[in-house]
Amino acid sequence: MKSSFELAMERLGGIRDLPPEKKKLIAEIESKFKAKIAQAEMSAQDKIRKCTTPDEIETIRSALASELASLREKSEREKEKARSQA
Repeated sequence: MKSSFELAMERLGGIRDLPPEKKKLIAEIESKFKAKIAQAEMSAQDKIRKCTTPDEIETIRSALASELASLREKSEREKEKARSQA
């Protein structure tokens, strides 16, 4: 099993070999998903401020964790698709 570091280095190595158009597309995908993640985090923080019980806070944090994981998976799928397009 590869470590996170090894996987990141493989991805970086793959990026270096890409043409500039694909690098730009991947950067745009990363930017789009960073914005979505930031928006989800800010929304969750706003909801947490309005909470009155610890259970509500935990529910929101759990939903946020799921949403962030989903966004990261979508980001990786889109970047992989961009890398593999001919």
